[in-house]
Amino acid sequence: MNTNKKTARMKDRRVLLSTLWIFVMFNYLYADLVMMIVNPAIYERAATKMTGGVVLGFAALMEILIAMVLLSRILTYKANRWANIIGGIVGTAFVAVTLNARAPAFYLFFSSIEILSTLFIVWYAWTWRDPNNETPSLS
Repeated sequence: MNTNKKTARMKDRRVLLSTLWIFVMFNYLYADLVMMIVNPAIYERAATKMTGGVVLGFAALMEILIAMVLLSRILTYKANRWANIIGGIVGTAFVAVTLNARAPAFYLFFSSIEILSTLFIVWYAWTWRDPNNETPSLS
């Protein structure tokens, strides 16, 4: 395969990964917004129990996922691939931990979309082959 096609495929994969992170972030934000509107008491109870360190931890966790929008476009191939795999696993685990049997249907709906999206990111990054390697791509 010529170099131009390799470069184009790599750029396409970067753009799609970045776009997927934007999609995931909008789902996170909208699910939280709807929950705050529908059941503000949940957020009020949670906020009274959180220390500054816990809030900082959640902020750092979310910032990692937000940063993936940019990092997916600028990191080198190997760093990009591993950052997306790790970020996708972290995002999947974060949402999975927030699920419980009493969650409203809309929250389960959003969580399902978020989990499927982050698992797709993991798979898509996992199957991303080095454009400088002549091994056929699995995707």
